[in-house]
Amino acid sequence: MPLTRRAFALATAFAPLLAARGFAQDAAPTGSPAAAPAAGAPVFRHGVSLMGEPRYPAGFPHFDYVNPTAPKGGQLRLAEDGGFDSFNFVIPRGSLASGLNLIYDTLMTPAYDEVASEYGLIAEGVSYPADFSSVTYRLREGAKWHDGTPISADDVVWSFEVLVANNPTQRFYYSHVTKAEKTGAREVTFTFDQAGNRELPQIVGQFMVLPRHWWTGTDGNGKPRDITQGTLEPPLGSGAYRIKSVTPGRTIVYERVADYWGRDLPVNVGKDNFGEIRYEYFRDDTVVLEAFKADQYDFRVETSAKNWATAYDFPARKDGKVVLEMFENRASGVMQAFIPNLRREKFKDRRVRRALNFVLDFENMNHALFFDQYKRISSYFSGTELASSGLPQGRELDILNAVKDQVPPEVFTTAYANPENGSEDARRANLRAATQLMKEAGYEVKNRRLVNAKGEPFTLEILITSPAFERVAVFYKPALERLGLQVSIRLVDSSQYINRVRARDFDMIVSGWGQSLSPGNEQRDFFGSEAADREGSRNYGGIRDAAVDTLIDKVIYATDRADLVAATHALDRVLLWNEYVIPAWTLNFTRTARWNRFSHPAELPAYSFAFPDIWWFDAEKAAKIGPAK
Repeated sequence: MPLTRRAFALATAFAPLLAARGFAQDAAPTGSPAAAPAAGAPVFRHGVSLMGEPRYPAGFPHFDYVNPTAPKGGQLRLAEDGGFDSFNFVIPRGSLASGLNLIYDTLMTPAYDEVASEYGLIAEGVSYPADFSSVTYRLREGAKWHDGTPISADDVVWSFEVLVANNPTQRFYYSHVTKAEKTGAREVTFTFDQAGNRELPQIVGQFMVLPRHWWTGTDGNGKPRDITQGTLEPPLGSGAYRIKSVTPGRTIVYERVADYWGRDLPVNVGKDNFGEIRYEYFRDDTVVLEAFKADQYDFRVETSAKNWATAYDFPARKDGKVVLEMFENRASGVMQAFIPNLRREKFKDRRVRRALNFVLDFENMNHALFFDQYKRISSYFSGTELASSGLPQGRELDILNAVKDQVPPEVFTTAYANPENGSEDARRANLRAATQLMKEAGYEVKNRRLVNAKGEPFTLEILITSPAFERVAVFYKPALERLGLQVSIRLVDSSQYINRVRARDFDMIVSGWGQSLSPGNEQRDFFGSEAADREGSRNYGGIRDAAVDTLIDKVIYATDRADLVAATHALDRVLLWNEYVIPAWTLNFTRTARWNRFSHPAELPAYSFAFPDIWWFDAEKAAKIGPAK
């Protein structure tokens, strides 16, 4: 299961996390397969969990981590770089506006203090058979759109159908759903093409439901709306916020809906506290940072180690008006990497890819560019219990033995580790090792150029879209050239970058994958053979590996937590030893800066710092700073 609101996160760059409550009925123990009802009338559960029981029982008053008396009101200003040209998240084209998760509700919603549980929002109950071959959602009476129209089963079916029809990523993600149909006045059933996939009943409850009557109607000028096209007409929603005003490409203001239908649901208590949430768009990263210093917006996540170390020495920080705070990432793993395009012949040999890793001098890069803030990544699930380590044993070894003839022998004999540089002796030794690997792969150096048996030079273009990352590529370039490669760095704008990645028109990119603590069907989109040549998939490198496909299925069909962890360790180990990427680096914390106008509960949830969902505007703090500029 992906990291955030899974279905929508696949289609867009942000992760909606909305509110939920217990269902009206809970006729049986909830969550686990053991609780599945016997033959007869279906039992609707108030919440579900992939592994074991959900934490909160039916009728709970609110999530444990919220402040139930949090004040409402005030404004939160956020920033984005670039621009936007569409409010339609269904289609993959265009630049989608930020914050649309604020205006839409979903059937189910997660809690921030659980790994893989969901509670109902639009749905008041969920039922599925013991073999997970289908799922039925019963809609909550009283759920409605902002115009007062009830949210209907027809809305749910229509939303799902237009999503999979118009978005290739979503169509792949929900490829096991054979049918979505209205099966009662307030019931929708999704039928699957397989049994035993425990995740499917949950993930079909995570897409954002759209108002059919609005999208199939006409706009203020009498023109029919078209779900297959982008639009800047503020759409009708059902969530805690609505769009108040828009300056195309520059500003979006969301206002809290006073009569929001779900405002009194138990898990909405202490949530959605800001009266307004405003997104301002700026030209580039540099301008965004300077705008923050000038108090043009309130909160930023700092992704640059250099900025974190050097850019916040300004009067407001010294005076305590600006607060820097780091939050530990306990809910997610990550693999960020240089990703070679395996579809190109020169990258197909595993020894070539390992050689490219040998010459990456992370240790000196970390010191010179990153102020020693990062650590090297050595797992596709870095920072979590799902990361493999040591040698395989127990259940993991059993799983790997089933694909033994299809995976590198090192999987069983050697714990994976990245080469270490950092000293001149280490760099020379690693360069010699890399040269030997390239020789074994059929390359040799002639006239200081690395060539193959045909005399063709090994050229490498690193495609990037962020000016901030250009200095990283520039640091890597001389090491690759010492190996004999002809290296170029191509910096392009975001639209050109997206188009080239979608078309697989690159030698190497820098990207990655966020991982939840409960991986599942999204692994097929990340690393599965079916996704290798599918435009828009996140199998960026083009991995086609039967053993990887087998191990992904082991993850998806795991029957308990121990089995899931073992299968994920096995998948991780095989991906690593195939050298599909040159791992980069990470920090297991989120660096944030904010103007000190806000407060949050004393104890934040285990798996998120939950900004801005459970934070609030603190009038007393704001008065000490003065009015926003």
